[in-house]
Amino acid sequence: MTQHNGHTEGAYQILISLGLPRAQHNERSALCLLALLNLTPDKTWAQAENPLIGITPIMDWAREHYGKDYAPNTRETVRRQTMHQFVDAGIALYNPDNLLRPVNSPKAVYQIEPAALTLLRSFGTPSWHDYLVAYLAERETLANRYAMVREQSRIPVQIAPGKVITLSPGSHSELIREIIEDFAQRFAPGSVLVYAGDTGEKWGYFDAPLLASLGVSIDLHGKMPDVVLHYVRENWLLLIESVTSHGPVDGKRRAELAYLFKNAKAGLVYVTAFPNRMIMGRYLAEIAWETEVWVADAPSHVIHFNGERFLGPYGS
Repeated sequence: MTQHNGHTEGAYQILISLGLPRAQHNERSALCLLALLNLTPDKTWAQAENPLIGITPIMDWAREHYGKDYAPNTRETVRRQTMHQFVDAGIALYNPDNLLRPVNSPKAVYQIEPAALTLLRSFGTPSWHDYLVAYLAERETLANRYAMVREQSRIPVQIAPGKVITLSPGSHSELIREIIEDFAQRFAPGSVLVYAGDTGEKWGYFDAPLLASLGVSIDLHGKMPDVVLHYVRENWLLLIESVTSHGPVDGKRRAELAYLFKNAKAGLVYVTAFPNRMIMGRYLAEIAWETEVWVADAPSHVIHFNGERFLGPYGS
């Protein structure tokens, strides 16, 4: 991959990781982010800058540095379908040089927000993940802000010591919380959260660059498991389905996940999590061989369906 394409792909991963809605997961928004950073193809992310830049200059910049020629009538699309969401998400500031400038003035400018600039300068470095977790713990994602009216009833989930995100209310999210806070601590200590689905939003939490570093570039049309953990010590990706109403990791689902993660540089472990044994009993006949089952009301045990034990031998 060239540096040219790499920056665009990196910007795309960042937009997903920062929780922007899917309508902003596109080349236009990626190029707008790069323009806010003046990240020309010859620069590294550590060299990102914070110029004041307007809509037309953003479009000119994309043409000059990335060969993307936007028609003049695209200006409103850039403003309303990308920059407006960047400002709402707290990624960009609007007229920081003159807060009294009239709305939609031809002199209107945008600037990357300082905390976002610090975060993005770490992209591609070992510290990116820790910075991302800290940033998201302090900033509501745009998707969460759209759901503000439901915020009071959302379920807090600790994704790292002292770092919390929230998921939409319901038994499904409650089980996801138990997977991350209980199962992971017991059976994959020190693991890093890569992805957590949400019943209310497409992405509850997603560190796309971390997954990409493990060889997996997600097709957004592929159905992700409910939780993905990277068990760093063993270099395993734990692909976990949270079952409260839909099915477990059966043979068909196992094959789908194997295909979705076929390029992974980590071993794949398939896990189905149930809230209790009564619900597990309904699906027992469907569970695929060579997968794991964890039940939240008996959290200290994992049931292994045949094959070699993935957690090693029992002690005497």
